Amino acid sequence: MKFQSVFGASVLAIALSWGGAGAASAQSISDALTAAYQHAPDLQAALLNAKASAENIVQAQSRKLPTIGASIGGNQNYSLNGGNWSRGSTLTAGISYNQTIFDNFQTEAQIEAARAGAEAAEYQIRNAEQNVLLNVIQAYMAVLSGRQLVALREENIQFFQAQLQSARDRLDVGEGTRIDVAQAEARLAQGQAALRAATSNLEVSQATFQRYVGARPQGLGTAHNFGKLIPASLDTAIAEAEVGHPAILMAKAAIRAAQASTDAAQAAFGPTASVTGQVGTRWTGPSGNPQADGISASVGFQITVPIYAGGAIGSSVRKANLNQIKSEVDAMSAYDQIREAVISAWAGIQSADAQSQAAQAAVTASTTVLDGVIQERDLGTRTTLDVLNAQAELTSAREAVINAANNKVVATFSLLAAMGRLTAADLGLPVTIKTAVPYTQTVQDVWQELRTVQD
Repeated sequence: MKFQSVFGASVLAIALSWGGAGAASAQSISDALTAAYQHAPDLQAALLNAKASAENIVQAQSRKLPTIGASIGGNQNYSLNGGNWSRGSTLTAGISYNQTIFDNFQTEAQIEAARAGAEAAEYQIRNAEQNVLLNVIQAYMAVLSGRQLVALREENIQFFQAQLQSARDRLDVGEGTRIDVAQAEARLAQGQAALRAATSNLEVSQATFQRYVGARPQGLGTAHNFGKLIPASLDTAIAEAEVGHPAILMAKAAIRAAQASTDAAQAAFGPTASVTGQVGTRWTGPSGNPQADGISASVGFQITVPIYAGGAIGSSVRKANLNQIKSEVDAMSAYDQIREAVISAWAGIQSADAQSQAAQAAVTASTTVLDGVIQERDLGTRTTLDVLNAQAELTSAREAVINAANNKVVATFSLLAAMGRLTAADLGLPVTIKTAVPYTQTVQDVWQELRTVQD
């Protein structure tokens, strides 16, 4: 009996067993990334957070602009004098104006802090985008490799069943032993358990895939053209990461926000000046025939200089200084983490290449060994156990090929993520880029409330 192991058979088994054939239902890596980008709740949450951060800019800007209001009010008076009832009415209407014209540049610092915070939130969208897309790649490859492992272990069971039947036939004609049969039965049971484990893992991976992509996996494949984004050297990859990774850019924006917050805290211990104005009129007189009292107006100003605030201002300054130092420490940590991630992913690619070559060589050698052991067993110089052990070595080598291919793809995209280039824009995905910039530009029109009132 001769058994030839053909690795490509697992691909056919996948297509037949899991319904992945058919171009109409195929999901390339680009398709999965595109669907996930449009579906991911985490990315939508980051976008909403960035829009909310943009509102902080508007609120900070409002502190240096006037507040204008209109009011109208009235009352009805009744009196009893000498047995006669009389009544009168009062009606007032006016417009008020209040504005802080100087606050020791505290508002300017708060505006800068809000702008930096909104910028950091925008980079958080890009960071969340990278995390989502990398999760998709990991889930995609987990399903693909899981299906290959299931197909491989199904094939393994077929081999064990054939060996069990061969051992029983040899026992029937007096050429084998019951030990051979028992060993073949034990390996078949182990193979069935391994298949159940692989099937369970695949079901989990498919559920994870559906969570990120929003659809069940169909017709997956490893083909992609994103390897062209990988630089030629590790130093180039690190340099790109240090200037373009959203986590680093977010850390820099956080430093600017902390510096501006420190300036705002220090500015609180300074003079402020404000102006107020009112204009209005009043109608008084008997009910039904009130008379206008004329128009009155007033203008005022106020200058305030803090002298003592119970230690609150000094505490605010110290706290802001500490937060600024912390933001700088966080930035250094971000640099270190990104550099580590780039080096780790780069090493992962090199390791996966080496593992793939070694595994392919092991498959070739193990296939030859298995064929030879089967022939020797048929000649009576080897036992069934030798055949089963040779098959186990071949299976391990084929699993190593699957794992190495999976690791290579994941490491490639992990390097892109570590460089800050695992984004929809860099990958050229056919999607509308999620960004809060247009929203920020719109809401900074601080006079829209006044125009709305006029309209």
